[in-house]
Amino acid sequence: MSEGSCSLATPNLAGVEVVRRETSGGVGDYRQARELAEAEAGQRFAEFMLISWYDRERDFESPAHTSECAGCGPKSGYIHYALSRGAKLQVEIDGGRFVFFFTPVEW
Repeated sequence: MSEGSCSLATPNLAGVEVVRRETSGGVGDYRQARELAEAEAGQRFAEFMLISWYDRERDFESPAHTSECAGCGPKSGYIHYALSRGAKLQVEIDGGRFVFFFTPVEW
């Protein structure tokens, strides 16, 4: 691999339920998208935790800086982060404009 290049393996979403939500007219902002995503998680889990998320328009991921190779392709660090922490649900809003990963909280 040459200097300045990077490669991340394609994330394996086996065991993760993927929900795609398209809204009429699109959601207004991150806050509205998160509310929709949390509603989806609430339908599946009694209690849940948001692990990571991505906002494509702002090119912002959380946790921040999990994609160290951001300049050489699409950000996927937030996906790897979520999967390594037990994500069970991915909610994609408006064709990937926003993506959220959740895990159930069990006591």
